[in-house]
Amino acid sequence: METAILILAAGNSSRLGEPKQLLNFEGKTLLKHVVEEALKVSKSVVVVTGSNHFQISKEIENLQVKIIENMNWNEGMGSSIKIGVNQLLDLFPTVENCIISVCDQPFIKAPVFSELIQKQKDSQKGIVASKYSETLGTPVLFTKKYFKDLSELSGQEGAKKLLPKFKDDIAKINFEKGEIDIDTQSDYQKLIQ
Repeated sequence: METAILILAAGNSSRLGEPKQLLNFEGKTLLKHVVEEALKVSKSVVVVTGSNHFQISKEIENLQVKIIENMNWNEGMGSSIKIGVNQLLDLFPTVENCIISVCDQPFIKAPVFSELIQKQKDSQKGIVASKYSETLGTPVLFTKKYFKDLSELSGQEGAKKLLPKFKDDIAKINFEKGEIDIDTQSDYQKLIQ
């Protein structure tokens, strides 16, 4: 069963003064790190860009990923998921699952993606979410039966909007470091100290 990984990298990071996708952590950009980790698990990797499209695309142009530009990135994360999922099956027709990830969680590694896939196989649930600090979040795996719901998302909240609606079909994996993401200069300074 083929699993695609959809990486959201569309935001403009105005609070950081530069694209957070291109912030350096442990010798590479946050974006390049998550893309390389995704490619260890899947050959069906899609990156959705938006603001700073050309600069961000250039960072990963030599990697074996599909890049989609979301011209409406300022409408929120939901619009990036929508455009990514809507094009996913055209790009990879045999995909049965999709992991939605972000590029600002520096501790996402291939084993996290693999654990989501394995948990879905073991549980046969339609959604497998990461859990940290008693919160469900990204990365999160959705089986194909949820692709239509994902393709109808809009707004800032993104896929989290679906989780309460389908709580009986959710399995969870622990990913405590998932609560660490880069939204402010302060977040980044703590990370690199």
